[in-house]
Amino acid sequence: MARPSWAPAEVDIDTPSIARVYDYWIGGTHNFPVDRELAERVSAGNPELVRTLRANRAFLRRSVRELSRLGVRQFLDIGSGIPAEGNVHDVALAAHPASTVVYVDIDPVAVAHGRAILADEPRAAVFQGDLYRPEQILSAPETEALIDFDRPVALLLAAVLHFVPDGDDPLKLIRQYTDRLAPGSYLVLSHAGADRVPQAAPQAAENYRSAVSQVIWRSTEELTALFAGHELLAPGVVRAPLWRPEPGEQPDADLPMLAGVAVKAAG
Repeated sequence: MARPSWAPAEVDIDTPSIARVYDYWIGGTHNFPVDRELAERVSAGNPELVRTLRANRAFLRRSVRELSRLGVRQFLDIGSGIPAEGNVHDVALAAHPASTVVYVDIDPVAVAHGRAILADEPRAAVFQGDLYRPEQILSAPETEALIDFDRPVALLLAAVLHFVPDGDDPLKLIRQYTDRLAPGSYLVLSHAGADRVPQAAPQAAENYRSAVSQVIWRSTEELTALFAGHELLAPGVVRAPLWRPEPGEQPDADLPMLAGVAVKAAG
């Protein structure tokens, strides 16, 4: 296909990218026919997949809006994917023009698209980084330019930790980030899971693993444990659509995505 003007020169538009597949699943426009073909094939066996991922993105937007209301002006989004329309910087900047957002993703395709999207936005940046290397992320030039760790920060780990197995100690990994955050900072987590894994989920995980890595399903209790050292905001850890839905919204309460937001208390 002909290369559209918005496509970064360094990305291959004829080979599917999991970042663009995800973008398509959540209703984005930064994807190509080859991505959409793979997306349809993967999601065909699990009709809940797309609804679940969109519910996760809706939760992320609601959490950013709520934290902005609480006075947070700095957001560090790790595992962000492509920061397309309606993402964290759109919500945060709409709430307060002094907000700053740093996106981090390990996928170079997501980063390339992100840089093109954010080229004219000095209050947001994106760079390639590995969740498993906290110090490199926290000390990156983009982070240091936009994040002041002496003030509250919202650390966003949305749909990321379900790729971190228990053997890699996800709580220890989280603490390598949160130990650097000032009191009054917030931890935002969403995670594939439910107290009972839906029947379709294993096949969905198998399909997704072929493109990324195996999804680890965790229960409400297990995800709650990852907020250790923080105080959960109401309603606690719940299915993502049930976390502070918009007035008049009819949340799809059965989707297998858990979510919660917690504050780092003084001391």
